Amino acid sequence: MAFPGLYRTAGKLSRILGANKSPWGAAFLSSSCPHMAVGPVEPPLTADHCGLSRLPFPDVTSQDFDFFQRLLPGRAVTDEDDLKTYNIDWLRTVRGNSKLLLRPQNTEEVCKILKYCNDRHLAVTPQGGNTGLVGGSVPVFDEIILSTALMDKVISFDQVSGALVCQSGCILESLNQYLEGQGYIMPLDLGAKGSCHIGGNLATNAGGLRLLRYGSLRGTVLGLEAVLPDGSVLNCLNSLRKDNTGYDLKQLFIGSEGTLGVITAVSILCPRKPRSANVALLGCESFSKVLQVFTLCRDHLGEILSAYEFQDLESMRVVQTHLKLTNPLQDSAFYILIETAGSCEHHDEEKLNAFLEKALESGLVTSGTVATDRGKIKSLWALRECITEALAHDGYVYKYDLSIPVEKLYDLVEETRARLGTTARRVVGYGHLGDGNLHLNITSETKSESLLAALEPFVYEWTAQHNGSISAEHGLGFKKRDHIYYSKSREAVQLMQKLKKMLDPKGIMNPYKTIPSAD
Repeated sequence: MAFPGLYRTAGKLSRILGANKSPWGAAFLSSSCPHMAVGPVEPPLTADHCGLSRLPFPDVTSQDFDFFQRLLPGRAVTDEDDLKTYNIDWLRTVRGNSKLLLRPQNTEEVCKILKYCNDRHLAVTPQGGNTGLVGGSVPVFDEIILSTALMDKVISFDQVSGALVCQSGCILESLNQYLEGQGYIMPLDLGAKGSCHIGGNLATNAGGLRLLRYGSLRGTVLGLEAVLPDGSVLNCLNSLRKDNTGYDLKQLFIGSEGTLGVITAVSILCPRKPRSANVALLGCESFSKVLQVFTLCRDHLGEILSAYEFQDLESMRVVQTHLKLTNPLQDSAFYILIETAGSCEHHDEEKLNAFLEKALESGLVTSGTVATDRGKIKSLWALRECITEALAHDGYVYKYDLSIPVEKLYDLVEETRARLGTTARRVVGYGHLGDGNLHLNITSETKSESLLAALEPFVYEWTAQHNGSISAEHGLGFKKRDHIYYSKSREAVQLMQKLKKMLDPKGIMNPYKTIPSAD
């Protein structure tokens, strides 16, 4: 059996997979989807339908405006049209009504902003690249928006240790480009890399596409600096690999979603840039074979395995339909995207050869293609990375980001599809199989309360019954705050509430998000 569309036309890989001319059309040769742009539809105000009452924060007064204008000349924004982008999440499902956007450039300015807001009891929503999927980075009511967009400086980089120190507003893709010039890369990669900020990545404990190889941010972040709600600075910005002195306070802020303070600077350990990279896109007939290929993949690729992603046929079709991307393979029930990254091209090719030969001989895969060229690697990745954007063009999207034991991972997709029948436009499943992370997405023509009732609490109950987590990497934000009990005990949530009360006694930081209010 030959695999169509091999990019590399020399060496053993071509003999294994075939050396046909690439079937990719010119329209497909694009990068991944870093900006996640969607249509211009404006959602209704969240405050009008969220069922929450505004907490007793005072309104922003003219005296407040005057203070911030003096503190941030030209960077305290009040124009309604300018504020629209910051008041709406990129999925366009939630919309706040903030009247004031603040754009500090450094930690000192953040300190003065939060001290003033704490003294005045003014609520604040920190915002990075605003690429979150759970409504955590936009106001629910009229909270002041504190944007880190102008805090985008690299502070230092150690060529020996690979420790990067930068401000929290640095865009992930810009950091990666900077590091590539130094022979390094960032340890995380996301579909939203062209817009998301490293501070927001930490605040949401983003996972992404490289977690299988380099681990989570809880391991790669060496230190951070954060401004607490009262304006004081917590400086844990060291670059040491080992520091066993007391509590590891930086972990409180990783995944805190802006509820405990504002992350202003980050120290992160960066790996060396691989000298050799390959991406294979493979087709499988069943999810059980996807799992078998994963086991085979780990056995044969070992230390060079960088990513193992899967997507079903419906998620492949949605990028073809709405983004006009071309699938180089025949239709398959499932697709696997495998990335290898290493330091020796010959060594990596031999390991990949052995894996592909075995996968072919065993009948686990039905079709496939391999890319070694940088541009074509990005083209293959686009089929996986652009699913989120494509779904946003398919209608109203119900998004679930779940951790589930891998052997049960796709069962939920199948049960959801059967449960909804024709009431949903599309039910898709894709994600980071190597991490046990499923992205279950359902689309409908418009938002439907009856469809939502069929999904919730069904999805959360199913996940809890199978010892999973209702949020693998997106956080809880506004949309999933009250569902935390499906994954955390009441004792654990109560401890979180105590920590929140201790660090933010006035509750000004990102209210209505992440942690349910204490009874």
